[in-house]
Amino acid sequence: MKQPIVIGIGEILWDILKEGKQLGGAPANFVYHCAQQGAEAYVISAIGKDKLGKQIEDVLQQKKVSSFLNHLKLPTGTVTVSLSKDGEPSYTIHENVAWDAVQLTNEAKAKLKEADAICFGSLAQRTDQSKSAIEETLSLVPENCLKIFDINLRQHYFSKALIEKCLLEADILKINEDEITVLIDMFQIEGRTVVRLKALIAFFNLKMIVLTMGKEGSYLVTADEDSYFKTPKVDVADTIGAGDAFTATMVMGLLNGKPLKELHQEAVEIAAFVCTHKGAMPDYKSI
Repeated sequence: MKQPIVIGIGEILWDILKEGKQLGGAPANFVYHCAQQGAEAYVISAIGKDKLGKQIEDVLQQKKVSSFLNHLKLPTGTVTVSLSKDGEPSYTIHENVAWDAVQLTNEAKAKLKEADAICFGSLAQRTDQSKSAIEETLSLVPENCLKIFDINLRQHYFSKALIEKCLLEADILKINEDEITVLIDMFQIEGRTVVRLKALIAFFNLKMIVLTMGKEGSYLVTADEDSYFKTPKVDVADTIGAGDAFTATMVMGLLNGKPLKELHQEAVEIAAFVCTHKGAMPDYKSI
């Protein structure tokens, strides 16, 4: 079987926590977990020509994460993270940073033309430059490339127009319990959870919606099938990156032709594993 080529584009940054900093950004987390599960995986983003940028490159090399990074005069991105008592994070995302100005390198453009899956979000589209890079990315991938919109609503960095545009371009929507509430209000969707998700699938011609709800479990829903799994009880260190690990496992399962229930269970298990470790990129040797 051909090794799938998986790419994530958008923010790469340092999550600044009380006890120190952790490499973060949904695209980087997603790519790390895809690579751990056998993909040829790349993150497209930008870092500053500063100490924090050099440290990101060092960690990516240590974690064996391949990348296409711009090196800019803007500072490397940081996010101040605070954790609730049950490990749920809240974020303060700082502006005018390197990942706000992503440009595609020639090497990135060449690899995009071979991609089997591409993951993108809304946060990195808060500036015209990075928004343009994501739009170019989606125009370069093959027609059969799986396009995953990890909606990733943060602070005020989204609009209805942007969400509609991304949903129309995507094959799969990944969303959490807070974000689905925003979409329900935005698009005035009625009914039970699965009914609402199927309505979104029909309206935007999606192949699947992935809804993660923390302790309340998760749904994978297509036009013809739906799957629900409870969240396993584990000792939570923090939940940073658990959703990205879930998305990566789900994507790898789809690319490898696994049945919906099987890939869903694997995604739940990997996300739970991530929750038992500090940071978004734990060593898979401890699984």
